[in-house]
Amino acid sequence: MGMKKMLSVITVLGLVCGVLSACGNSGNNNSPQDTASAAPTQASAPASEAPVKKNITLSYLASQDWIKDSEMKLAEKFEEQTGIHIDYQIVPSDQYFNVLKAKLAAGEAPDIFGGQSGKFDLGPLYDVENNAVDLSNEEWVKREDPLFVEQATLNSKVYALTVWDPSASWVIVYNKKIFEGLGLSIPKSYEEFLKACEAIKASGVTPIYEPISDGWHHVLWFPELGVRYEEQDPGLSDKLIKNEAKFEDSAVLEQSLSQFNELMQKGYLGDNAFSNTYADTEKNMAGGKYAMTVYSIGLPAQIETAVPGSSAADYGFFPIPLNDNQDLNVNPAAPSKFISSTSKHIDEAKQYFAYLTQTENLQFFLDNEPKFTALNFPGVKAKYNEEQAAFFDTYGKKTGTVYQTAINYLNPQWMDIGKDMSAMFGKQMTPKDILKNIDKRREQQAKTAADPNWK
Repeated sequence: MGMKKMLSVITVLGLVCGVLSACGNSGNNNSPQDTASAAPTQASAPASEAPVKKNITLSYLASQDWIKDSEMKLAEKFEEQTGIHIDYQIVPSDQYFNVLKAKLAAGEAPDIFGGQSGKFDLGPLYDVENNAVDLSNEEWVKREDPLFVEQATLNSKVYALTVWDPSASWVIVYNKKIFEGLGLSIPKSYEEFLKACEAIKASGVTPIYEPISDGWHHVLWFPELGVRYEEQDPGLSDKLIKNEAKFEDSAVLEQSLSQFNELMQKGYLGDNAFSNTYADTEKNMAGGKYAMTVYSIGLPAQIETAVPGSSAADYGFFPIPLNDNQDLNVNPAAPSKFISSTSKHIDEAKQYFAYLTQTENLQFFLDNEPKFTALNFPGVKAKYNEEQAAFFDTYGKKTGTVYQTAINYLNPQWMDIGKDMSAMFGKQMTPKDILKNIDKRREQQAKTAADPNWK
């Protein structure tokens, strides 16, 4: 673990909590080129706000893997310039939320604490209105990607800074050699996708690698298309949030489930979908037995690393094409930074946030973080390879938030939806049945939360 002199690791025994969601983490190991650079030597603070040396330590509690080595290097420079030291306290991910909750309850909150953003979690999980500082008037809020700011906002106030990779979308990764060998082009509609799948299947290759056995992956095909649902039925998410509409009454939601089921019934997911595993994705895609899978843009580099003789250049990307989708799905909920309302050093913590979000420091952060290819701030040069850059140039003009983040009471029932979708594949449930079950579980969660929209 890097930067040991700055790092104090908390080991807590006997505390058990649910593993925190990592949906904001790109998991992208692709680093097309080594762009590491030296840390900035001087902060670009406005002349009226020249850094003043202080002898202060800010405590910073975070879950494992949320604090990157490049941020720790920036913190060293920040200390050199300001005298403000950052004491990182890292907790194992399966224990983090219980540790944080206990500290908040005991009045022992750190100056800065990490948490997963998500506008429907800020209140129930972190009680930010009591435990965190309102950051709405900070300069960097105006520059941060609005989709990410929205997920750190409760009742029109911004409570967290998110510095994360926005390119972690779940998309179709396809084998270009298979497509070229069959004379296929990237599908622009669901019908074109069906024709491509049929041609691939006829050639003896399974069109889609889908690891249903993991219980979660096949669910992605449904809520990830939030941007397309809003395009087809404007305002649907807002109506669902306010309980002014039901999932079971939505034609566009039923459409995507029906089309995904059609892919299964036509044999495009192959004979082994129920036993396929997510961990074997690289091996199976590299073997040429499958033409496509749903993954992030980092998969080609992972395949090249995991399977000798394979090449990342053999793979390309396009959006999940159910409902004729041609837009980019984004999940802007990610590990974020909060300032504790009980901190004695709120101004210094804000100063640290301002330092991290200076453009040259964001560029350093990205250049020295191999798992990230981009950041959610303008003016930062991404590390996309040619294929990735072409994908975002083509599809990145229209983006929107995935439904598991945009809609309340949906993400917690992810695995239940997965079971229902598996039953649909086995012809034991219909798409409409799945939507009805989603409504029932949402109602139960809403009533437990005393949501006034479900009186």
